[in-house]
Amino acid sequence: MTLEQKIGQFFFPAVFINDSEENIQKTERLIREFNIGGLTFFHSRASAATNYETKKKIIFNDDSYERLKELIVRYQKCASTPLLMSIDAEWGLAMRVEKTPQYPYAITLGALPNDKKSLIYEVGKQIGLDLKSAGIHYNLAPLADINNNPNNPVIGYRSFGENKEKVADYALEYLRGMSDVGVLGCLKHFPGHGNTNVDSHLGLPILEENLDQLLSNELVPFIKGIEQNVDSIMIGHLAVPALNDGQNISATLSKSIIEDLLRNQLGYEGLVISDALNMHSVSKLYDKKGQLEWEAFNAGNDVLCFAENVAEGIQKILKNATPERIETSYIRIQKSKNKVGILSDNHSPTGSFDINKTIYLNREIAKNCITKIKGNKNNSIVFEAKKNNKLAKLSIYKNTDNAFFKTLSTKLSSPEYKLLFDDSIVDIEEKLVNYETLIIALFVPKAKPLENFGIEDSVLKILDRLFESKKCVIYVFGNPYVLQIIPKIQLAAGIIQVYQDFIEFQEVAANQLIEISDLHGVLPVNIDAV
Repeated sequence: MTLEQKIGQFFFPAVFINDSEENIQKTERLIREFNIGGLTFFHSRASAATNYETKKKIIFNDDSYERLKELIVRYQKCASTPLLMSIDAEWGLAMRVEKTPQYPYAITLGALPNDKKSLIYEVGKQIGLDLKSAGIHYNLAPLADINNNPNNPVIGYRSFGENKEKVADYALEYLRGMSDVGVLGCLKHFPGHGNTNVDSHLGLPILEENLDQLLSNELVPFIKGIEQNVDSIMIGHLAVPALNDGQNISATLSKSIIEDLLRNQLGYEGLVISDALNMHSVSKLYDKKGQLEWEAFNAGNDVLCFAENVAEGIQKILKNATPERIETSYIRIQKSKNKVGILSDNHSPTGSFDINKTIYLNREIAKNCITKIKGNKNNSIVFEAKKNNKLAKLSIYKNTDNAFFKTLSTKLSSPEYKLLFDDSIVDIEEKLVNYETLIIALFVPKAKPLENFGIEDSVLKILDRLFESKKCVIYVFGNPYVLQIIPKIQLAAGIIQVYQDFIEFQEVAANQLIEISDLHGVLPVNIDAV
């Protein structure tokens, strides 16, 4: 290859599964003309996180998976050098593609006891196989971020928790599972996005820690990954003034963070990929097209993810970079491609989903991660109330035909009520007035903390009154950080953290109550309220 063709390998522009034929043909021209190294797949233009503030409506498509496979075959046919196809699939292809297998969020996996971490290996393995069935060989996951800020708007449920050793160990299990089936992984977001309160899709988060503090906490999972020769590390769009002479420069554009810290001090020799260059924390910095791509490459990134100015970026790098630096990054990318066999034409979609394995895995994870936060006598409380006809069930944000209530009704039948969006609080309180004991199933609407996880103020108020006036056993199907915003939850007779609302999790949670089973989950984050 010429130097210019080698530089093309550094570019991984975004492509959208549900896109127009015109845009698909533009991508084909990019591949043919510039010898780009890979592509990063997203569901649609409306789904991109940076479009959040425009409130664009995402149009779902049941055929997205088949369309993804067809596009991958089509794009590979255009490439003179096989493309490394990538995607964010932290909890499986379902993160980007509807009607595909979904696995639990990292915070759910973080609730598994240490002797069950082999389940995380299995999750990594299955996600790898699912990706290969579409022709994808590079998963931009998992997170190595430590969840030490409950108000973090973008990490939260995507992290394995707040314990640095657990985050490191569980991330490595996930990576090992993918690696064993021939899929590359990526630790992100270096040097650590956990202790921030700004969404880097929309602004620049700032880490106030100094180097010693980072080395003792945020960097621990990355250091352990480096020791295990992790395939790649993604640089986060976050500023660390202590590492940049007091300046708020994004890590993705900082030589002192990538070259001095990651490469020289920590000794990492693998592939370095930027976080998406369309994110507003960096995308608005330069007026001249190609300048951002050059700055990111010059800082030490090998792969430029979601690069929006391919032609101009190539010319900037060609003009300014040394042949030696170009060769070094080129070799790293080729090694990665070679590791997963795509340079030997092993890049077509292979295999199919094993839905039964996904269901089995999700059920096993549920059996071992559901966490009892309060209540040693939950079973006796509810069965005694049933015997006296003083028990009722309340489902919040799901109808009463949910799997949790259906499973409970086999041994614990009682009147069932629902509270959905915009339902009358007065009506439901009147219906519950004669019951002494309640099983409350709270299906948390959103995983992110924005606007109280989507929970209405009226719902929080009724929970407040119910906890004060009745014996309540509450099952929380959602992000455990929601416990912090539920008023007087400490008055509940029982608190069970279930994490996911998957059918498998609902059925397991119900059976554990009926069968008086021990719960083995460990809360992965500290919750002050409980």
